[in-house]
Amino acid sequence: MPNKTRHEGSTGNPGLFPIPKYACITLEEATIDQLQRHMSVGSLTAVQLLNCYLKRIYQVDEYINSVIELNPDALEIATALDAERGAGTVRGPLHGIPFVVKDNIATKDQMETTAGSWMLLGSVVPRDAHVVAKLRQAGALLMGKATLSEWADMRSPYNLTLSPGGGSSGGAAAVAADVAAFSLGTETNGSVINPAERNALVGIKPTVGLTSRAGVIPESIHRDSIGTFGRTLRDAAYAFDAIYGIDKRDNYTLAQDGKTPPGGYMQFLADKMILQDAKFGIPWNSFWVYADEEQQAVLLSLICLIESAGATIINNTELPNYQTIVSPDGWDWDFGTTRGYSNESEYTVNYANDGTEGGYRWPRGIPAFYSGQDGFLASLESKGVMDDTYFQALTFCQHSTFKGGIDAALANNGNPVDALLVPPDAGYPVITLPAGIHSETGMPFGLALMGTAWSEAGLLKWASAIEDLQLDSGTTYKRTLPNWYGYLERNVPIRNL
Repeated sequence: MPNKTRHEGSTGNPGLFPIPKYACITLEEATIDQLQRHMSVGSLTAVQLLNCYLKRIYQVDEYINSVIELNPDALEIATALDAERGAGTVRGPLHGIPFVVKDNIATKDQMETTAGSWMLLGSVVPRDAHVVAKLRQAGALLMGKATLSEWADMRSPYNLTLSPGGGSSGGAAAVAADVAAFSLGTETNGSVINPAERNALVGIKPTVGLTSRAGVIPESIHRDSIGTFGRTLRDAAYAFDAIYGIDKRDNYTLAQDGKTPPGGYMQFLADKMILQDAKFGIPWNSFWVYADEEQQAVLLSLICLIESAGATIINNTELPNYQTIVSPDGWDWDFGTTRGYSNESEYTVNYANDGTEGGYRWPRGIPAFYSGQDGFLASLESKGVMDDTYFQALTFCQHSTFKGGIDAALANNGNPVDALLVPPDAGYPVITLPAGIHSETGMPFGLALMGTAWSEAGLLKWASAIEDLQLDSGTTYKRTLPNWYGYLERNVPIRNL
C-alpha cells in the first residue's frame, strides 16, 4: 500500500469550504453558547440555524460521508421550538441546537436505525433510545443520523485518505466539519475517544452505566457506553449533562444511584486557576511509550504548559500489571495487527466501477473481512451463551484494568493523583482534548484525562481548566480547523496512520 501523506495529492486549506453565514453571523466554529445568545436576542432562529447546517451538509458531506440520513421532520421540529421560544419557554442551553446521532441509536420517527447495515433497512424501533428522548426533552433538534460503515467509510475533514478513527467517526467528522453543533457516539473500545482525537474534538466517554444503552444496538453489555462530541469542552458537556441518568430499561444505570452530583455536571467546569491544586500522573510505560515520537514531544510540551500553570506532574504512575494486559501493538486495538489487517472494510466508494472494487468482481471486489469475519462467526456460534470461560475472562479484565489497573495507578502507592494524562487510545472512560496536528499526515491527536469510575465531575473540572489554559496561553497545541487534505481523492484505501 503506498505511503501517501498529506503532502501528496489534493492540496487543502482551512478556507477551502467557507461555512455559509446568516445575517453577518459567523457560524464557523460557533459554540452552543454563542448560538444561544443569537437566538435569545432574535438575530437567529432554530429554523434559520437548521437551514445553515443543511447548506453546510450539501456543501461538504459528499466528501466526508458523515451523515447517512436527514430527519424529514427537522424543519417542523425547529418551527415548534421557535414557537416555544417566542412564547417565553426556553428548555435549556440545547433549545433549538441541531445535532446528529450515530445510526445504531434508535429514533422513533421517519428515520431508519440500521447500524450501517442493509439488513436493518426498514426495521421498526419501538421507541426513541433513552438518550435521544432526553435530548428531545432538552429542546435539542435532531437533524439526522451519523454514518457508521458497513463497507464504505466516513472520512476525516483533516485528511480524507486516513481513517477518521472508529465506529463513531461519522458524528465526529460532522462536528469537526461544522455540519452539526454536537453529536452522540457509542463506545465499546475506543469508538468515541479515537474519533474525537482524530478530528480535533473534545470527546467525553463516561463510566459504563452513567448513560443508558436502552435503544442502542448493542455490542457488549459490559463495555458499551454513550458518549458525546463537541468542538469545545462546554459543548460536549452540555450534551453529556442532558443524557446521563438512571433508566429502568438499562439495569447498569442503577449503579449510578448516589454517585452523581445534585444539579448536574456543568457546575464543575472551571478555569485555569484551579490547576494550581491539580496533581496529574504520567503512566509512561503503560501508555506513553506506544505514542510516536512527534506525538510524545507535542503532548509533553503541553504538559509542561500545564505544569507552568501550577499543576504537579508525577511520572511513572503505572498500571501495576501493564506488562500483562497491554497488547504488543499498544492500546490501539482497533488499528493494530491483532486484527490481521488495518480495518479492511474502510475503503471509499468508486461509484463508476459498476459493482467492482479495485478491478475485481465479487467477492474480491467488495472490501472484505478476511481477518475479521472469523470473529463475527465465532460470536454467532456462541449463541449468546456466557459460560464459565467467559466470566473468568470478564473477571480478569475488570480486575486487571480497573481495581488492579487504573485505580492502582491513581492511588500511586499512597501518593494519589487527580487524573492520569495519557495519549487517548486506551478505550477506558476518559475525556480527550485536542492537542496538536501531526506534521506528516495532518491528522489531529489529543491529550486524554483518565479517572476512576464515576469520577466524571473531577475529569470535567480538570479538562475544562486545561482547555481554558490552551485558549488563554496562545499555544498551538489545541483545536485547529480542518485542512481538507485529499478531498478530491476517490477509491483510495483509508489508512490508519
